Amino acid sequence: MAQYKTDLRDIYFNLFNVLKIQDHSGVAENDMKDIINECNKFMEKEVYPCRTLGDHEGVQLKDGKVTVPPSFHAPMKKFYENGWYGIGYPEEIGGMPTPHTVSMVCQSLMNGANVSFAMYPGLARGAMDVILQVGSQEQKDTFVPNMMTGKWGGSMCLTEPGAGSDVGAAITTATPVGDGTYKMKGIKIFISSGDGDLYENVIHLVLARTPGGAPGTKGLSLFIVPKIRLDGKANDVRCTKVEEKMGIHGQATCELTFGSNGDCIGTLIGKEFEGMQNMFILMNEARLLCGVQAEAQGNLVYMLTEQYAKERVQFGKEIINHPDVKRTLVKMRSMARAMRSLILYTADLFDRQHGGDKSVSDEIAFFTPICKAYCSDEGFMVAIDAIQTHGGYGFCTEYGIEQFARDLKIATIYEGTNGIQAIDFTMRKVLKDNAKTFMTVGAKIQKSMMKPEAQAFKDEVAMIGKNLEKAQAIVQKFGAAAQANNMDALLFHATNFLAFSGNLVCSWLMLDNAIEASKLLGSASNQEEKDYYQSKIVDFKFFVQQQLVKNVALSQSILGFSEDLSSLKV
Repeated sequence: MAQYKTDLRDIYFNLFNVLKIQDHSGVAENDMKDIINECNKFMEKEVYPCRTLGDHEGVQLKDGKVTVPPSFHAPMKKFYENGWYGIGYPEEIGGMPTPHTVSMVCQSLMNGANVSFAMYPGLARGAMDVILQVGSQEQKDTFVPNMMTGKWGGSMCLTEPGAGSDVGAAITTATPVGDGTYKMKGIKIFISSGDGDLYENVIHLVLARTPGGAPGTKGLSLFIVPKIRLDGKANDVRCTKVEEKMGIHGQATCELTFGSNGDCIGTLIGKEFEGMQNMFILMNEARLLCGVQAEAQGNLVYMLTEQYAKERVQFGKEIINHPDVKRTLVKMRSMARAMRSLILYTADLFDRQHGGDKSVSDEIAFFTPICKAYCSDEGFMVAIDAIQTHGGYGFCTEYGIEQFARDLKIATIYEGTNGIQAIDFTMRKVLKDNAKTFMTVGAKIQKSMMKPEAQAFKDEVAMIGKNLEKAQAIVQKFGAAAQANNMDALLFHATNFLAFSGNLVCSWLMLDNAIEASKLLGSASNQEEKDYYQSKIVDFKFFVQQQLVKNVALSQSILGFSEDLSSLKV
């Protein structure tokens, strides 16, 4: 397995030079760096070594008991003992308060090191966050302390055999007993972290239908259903299958059967029939986490590939000096860094919202599907390029490179497929408010384009400007289609529109990176520093010239043809 590497310089450049989080976070820059440095050391020493080992060990279901990779146990124990689970949480519940951006960096480092491992505490955090936000005080007092210490884990249970993306078709039932509890009955599938021996208990958040509930999602409520009841008795929750998957082999993806013996007890969390609303607290976190999974693995696999290309000699020289390999590496680096900029920019919006800036809430909603879908699509392609650059060694398991592609692909599928993300983005995040948020982001892009330093990138800035014009034309066409109720024609292009938007906003963020790097280039104290700043300028130029130009084709496919292919039969 290749040696673990992290580009901390680029992480710090985004946080402290571009976003300048030290100016509005209330935490000293050096303190934030110390946290990230220590987290990175932990991931390198404890979590990364069990990545390929856990992939080989896998998850087992035997005699009704689920066991996770044995190599996960020791580092998970240390993860909780060292306080890494508590990053970003308040001290009063045992956490370590940090800006959301710093918490997101730590999440990224863990997901890059071992995404299967990271998903266990990740799902626990998601479930706990719902309890913290909408749970009663009794529920908070009961569940949060044990989840904070790692004694109890968590999961979210939406998907059913007959209701995949169509959550409203769920038939799992919750029947009131009369004492404030409910008898749960149903089957949930594809449940990440659904069972295992890492935790003494798993706290499931389960969407179910109470008697009299309306059809569809409006009739769903959310319930806390622990695997083990508070009195220590089993709660009639059984793992009836562990999925055999393409990737994330160390992650327990379970089919869970609730109430097969008629004795599964759950308690309502939040109000009845507000299940989807409350579950989306967790879902939106999970969607951002999908983007983080892709960004994190994309950045790590680039670093490992760069290292390999510097050492691998073919035709008398290191392959990094061959033009096509050089092009591929710059392609990988620019996309990986673009994803990092997008994720951290979005994380900073959460910090600004927490600081009292309510105007950014729409922007957070706007960027969430882009983070999820764009990063997972493009991150997977970075992993594919890594395999190609490693050649036969990439296809084999020796360097652990092919695992990135296997582990990454699922991010395009779960937590709402990327097609659904594109529909949500187009309909709810752009058209619903008459493109107000889209235009707000567009105004920010134009502001960056007008900076004096941007004139050094005249051709690239001109290309971004043309894309803004095309974006406006696309939104106008979509608006006309919506008014004519020609929804199929509109949604037919939704995926291309999200990809177009991802390329555009990443070009803008890369422009801000390049401007900041150009300011610092002249004052660089050594050659290594100069090379880094120069690489940021190269990243931006390459991204525009090789990635943003794809929007010419995407916009042409949406705007340039009179025939509506959405009406043709497959």
